[in-house]
Amino acid sequence: MASVPVAALNRLRRARRALTHRYRARRPRPTLELVPQPHPWPRALGLITVVLVGAWLGLLVVGNVRAQVGPMNTTMTLRPSLTGGTKINISPLGALSLDSHHAPVRLDVNVDQLDPERSEALVDHPERISGLQDEVAHDVEHGTLDLAVRSCTAVVLGATTLGLAVYRRPRRALTAGGLALTLLAASGATAYATWNPKSILEPKFSGLLSSAPSVVGNARSIVTEFDVYQQELARLVTNVTKLYDVTSTLPAYQPDPTTIRVLHVSDIHLNPASWKIIASLVQQYEVNVIVDTGDTMDHGTAAENGFLDPIADLGVPYVWVRGNHDSLVTQRYLQRMKNVHVLDEGRAETVAGVRFAGIGDPQFTPDRSVAPGGNAAEELAGDQLASSLRDQRAAGTPVDIALIHEPSAARQTDGEVPLILAGHLHHEGTEVMKHGTRLRIEGSTGGSGLRAVEGKYPDPIEASILYIDRDTHRLQAWDEIKLGGLGLTTAEVSRHLPKENLPGAPQSPSPSPSPSPSPASEAPSRAPSEAPSGTP
Repeated sequence: MASVPVAALNRLRRARRALTHRYRARRPRPTLELVPQPHPWPRALGLITVVLVGAWLGLLVVGNVRAQVGPMNTTMTLRPSLTGGTKINISPLGALSLDSHHAPVRLDVNVDQLDPERSEALVDHPERISGLQDEVAHDVEHGTLDLAVRSCTAVVLGATTLGLAVYRRPRRALTAGGLALTLLAASGATAYATWNPKSILEPKFSGLLSSAPSVVGNARSIVTEFDVYQQELARLVTNVTKLYDVTSTLPAYQPDPTTIRVLHVSDIHLNPASWKIIASLVQQYEVNVIVDTGDTMDHGTAAENGFLDPIADLGVPYVWVRGNHDSLVTQRYLQRMKNVHVLDEGRAETVAGVRFAGIGDPQFTPDRSVAPGGNAAEELAGDQLASSLRDQRAAGTPVDIALIHEPSAARQTDGEVPLILAGHLHHEGTEVMKHGTRLRIEGSTGGSGLRAVEGKYPDPIEASILYIDRDTHRLQAWDEIKLGGLGLTTAEVSRHLPKENLPGAPQSPSPSPSPSPSPASEAPSRAPSEAPSGTP
């Protein structure tokens, strides 16, 4: 076999290297692409959202503790908050807020009810109140410890469960639970570091308590020692116990959830504080409809119309009749407002399940002068309203409650309607008239407005809650509410029942147009038919 010369092999190797080099030069080089990595901030933001929402849901569902604090049964709850603090809800009186700490959690304490046996023991044995401080301190400490344990469990379970539902990975879910626990622990540490036991000395009141801060006593008269929080909490418990004890003596009428609650106001006279009081009563008593029997304004000018704008924010229907200080300009302004029902000339309308009819005051006397018509004009208006009531009954749509401003005009409707509401006199009164119609006169919900400075003592702010049976549309009971006017901080709430509604009393018949008199079922309570000198 012939051998290949070395020179030929060298030439072949050079040719192969040249071809390889040429091929590599012609083949395109691969390009490198950078795969974008997810940004860490959206992932972190999403995880934080899951933690916060899950922790909040956990607290909402299982993060509350029932605790006995002295004679009170309470529910303690932690809630997310930007300002922190403590809120004590005393239903139905309102709430008081304490600037007790600064942390992203708020302590809510709801006073559910009083324990009858423990309350009676305090009332029967006042000497036990001296030991109430230690008892309350122990109860609060025990309840707070239970709340801390339950809250930790709640936030961990809530955040972990939501994390598992969102990410579907156990590791991420456990991370969310751990972060929630860390967040709650940090919040608790911040609350402990900023805890202010003297915050009980400067509470903020809301609801009915806003007009009666004296219900918790004069806290500033107590020495401000380190344990002042416990002392004042005991004082609060003691006063609330006394308050509930007083209210337990009210007539035994318990409105059921179907009862229609009517808030009767009158003679506001441009007092802007009245709207806050009315809004509070609407919330505290779960009012279904507000009835205003006039003199909402003072002079009835167009410049005053803006005073009426808060009515739109009250959240319930507003039924109104014109008073002698309200002009037709005022009436037309109200007629354009949503959810306001203006009744005049005997017109009837069903609102919140109750049939109302009303007529405006025929006289416009903003300067408190006597109009040429006098009482004759009022009686004519009463006759017109009575005629409308008879027409409604004949048409098969009888009126449940009639509205008028002047009580003297209301007397013309006796026997035509079960209940008629009026105002004008700036003091409350109730009487059952000759033919069975109950006349209920409201005081001044504005404390007589600027007229409050004319007398020696300021006029109180008065309103009433009427409880109407949803089936019979008859008055079952009413609460008279009286708040101290012009800077006073007193509050009185008294419940009244018609005598025919007392246990064992015979049911009185419905008012009849028959002229034969029927015995009054309730004695008159300061309800004169004529206004005193200086007409309101």
